[in-house]
Amino acid sequence: MAKGTRYHKAYSNRRSTQTLILAALVMFSVMVLMLLALGMFSLPVSTTPSHEPIERTTVHLEKDGNDREERKQWTEILSWEPRAFLFHNFLSKDECEYLISLAKPHMEKSTVVDSTTGQSKDSRVRTSSGMFLKRGQDKIIQSIEKRIADFTFIPVEHGEGLQVLHYEVGQKYEPHFDYFLDEFNTKNGGQRIATVLMYLTNVEKGGETVFPSSKVNSSSVPWWDELSDCAKTGVSVRPRMGDALLFWSMRPDATLDPSSLHAGCPVIQGNKWSSTKWLHVTEYKV
Repeated sequence: MAKGTRYHKAYSNRRSTQTLILAALVMFSVMVLMLLALGMFSLPVSTTPSHEPIERTTVHLEKDGNDREERKQWTEILSWEPRAFLFHNFLSKDECEYLISLAKPHMEKSTVVDSTTGQSKDSRVRTSSGMFLKRGQDKIIQSIEKRIADFTFIPVEHGEGLQVLHYEVGQKYEPHFDYFLDEFNTKNGGQRIATVLMYLTNVEKGGETVFPSSKVNSSSVPWWDELSDCAKTGVSVRPRMGDALLFWSMRPDATLDPSSLHAGCPVIQGNKWSSTKWLHVTEYKV
């Protein structure tokens, strides 16, 4: 009988402890909800870009003789819808000039993809000139492509060859998606999952990359008044030599992201050179 009494007391004590713990959790939850309602506390989830550096390194590049070029690199969060990030000083000045020198003798009128046939066609939507470099064409290209793979965590083999583009005054690329809407172009490598756009020159005015369907715009940046009207329609990036813009055409759940709609604003003053790397879901055979 005594043994049964002790068991009953121990069971009652355990029940009391559990009740106290449960009550404490309920009270804590209520307090958190009250703080949230009063705006005194917030959870770290937001679609607003922080514009804060999330990584900063210093790169030392060997130049002729014993001189060394030093440049600071950092990644800036631009937007979460679409997912867009700006890697400052991704390319060196020498690399930018090298890509331009390779491309200049081979530039042709840029084309767009026909969503019905999957074939390239001329269009007034895109008025630049461009050309493609072979993937792994030389050691410098290989180094850049390896850097892109490290930045995106997407293997080199999933990328198309670098495309070099040139925009003169008045030239542009109207709002478009980088993902495909036809079956023809997804046969090799599957869908385009992400794009890395590298700026090879500074542009005096205009030539920005803008995301008109983004959930935020660039109205809070100090250089708002310096942006073209086109660039004020959404979150935008001004062309700066060496910077690289990474944005994703697909969401983490593998669905297409319509907020990745983007445009190349008309160049108002100066010349714009850029290089694009399109990345696919699976290996892209070249």
